[in-house]
Amino acid sequence: MQRCASTLPLATNTGDGPSSVTSTRPAPQADRNRAYRPRRQSTKKRTDNMGRNDKGSVGFIGIGTMGREMVRNLLIAGHSVRVFDLNEVAVADSVKEGAVRAKSPADAAQGADIVITMLPDTPHVEATIYGEQGLLKSPPPGKLIVDMSTISPVAVRRIHADLQTIGVSFIDAPVSGGPVGAKNAALSIMAGGDADAFAKAEPFFRAMGTTITHVGASGAGQTVKLCNQLICGINIQAICEALALGRASGLDLNLLRRVLLGGSAASWMLDKLGPAMIAGDVSAGFRIDLQLKDLRLVQEHAQALSVPLPGTALVTSQYVDARAHGEGSNGNQALFRVYDRMTNQVTG
Repeated sequence: MQRCASTLPLATNTGDGPSSVTSTRPAPQADRNRAYRPRRQSTKKRTDNMGRNDKGSVGFIGIGTMGREMVRNLLIAGHSVRVFDLNEVAVADSVKEGAVRAKSPADAAQGADIVITMLPDTPHVEATIYGEQGLLKSPPPGKLIVDMSTISPVAVRRIHADLQTIGVSFIDAPVSGGPVGAKNAALSIMAGGDADAFAKAEPFFRAMGTTITHVGASGAGQTVKLCNQLICGINIQAICEALALGRASGLDLNLLRRVLLGGSAASWMLDKLGPAMIAGDVSAGFRIDLQLKDLRLVQEHAQALSVPLPGTALVTSQYVDARAHGEGSNGNQALFRVYDRMTNQVTG
């Protein structure tokens, strides 16, 4: 379960509890590799909370590895999308697929039912909200902003409170599923915030994800995501250790992986990243630098609550080791190189 974010540089009612139902839908079957073709606008009325035709207007800020796929799927679903990112190439690619170029976050919000941000870290989201051309000064007419990045739950609650003073709802809705999930509109979306705001956002979520869950009040989405990232990091570490032990014992690592996938050691990471780890492939889906950012957020949150996380501390130190060796731009599965150094093994 991975996630990647945009390359965009820095540009109190706490809500209702979690909904009782997790919304899921099958992954789309259409070939999403082909170029976007505008679909005929449906005249059928929805019965959801948009209260109008089933297509809406979206401002999208952050066209990175994940964001560009999410924009594509919003377009495929028939929504109109205005996009902003300081990476002109990324914006140009989305424009070719049917999006409209925006000049600033405020411009992206023009005429929008909802604005979605998908950015690398807390400061980027704060700049988008509080900046001179930010959303606090120029909110969308639809009065709804959703952040789908992975950022601090404390920052989320502050942003929620500040936007609430001007009548704008804010949902934290980080995602899991990585670039593949983003491409296939099969993301898991964990949302925190007011129930009414979640209901308004849900039709847009359905264009990007298959498992959509309202997990609680403002900040709850980010907290669930941090728990997710904690498990991901430690799971990768466990796989590295198993492969290192298997290699030292002379085992066929592909056979080892296949056997483990058939038992209680099976995991998404072993299934999806195991082949790359065995082959010595360090190519990035979700970079080590971003994994470290998420683990930092986990530890900050845990320390604020006086919750010791020794396993997280250990895997964080190993990812720091990887970055110290110039491997921060590698995929997070490349933690295996730390074990190569410790065991004097060579992968591949």
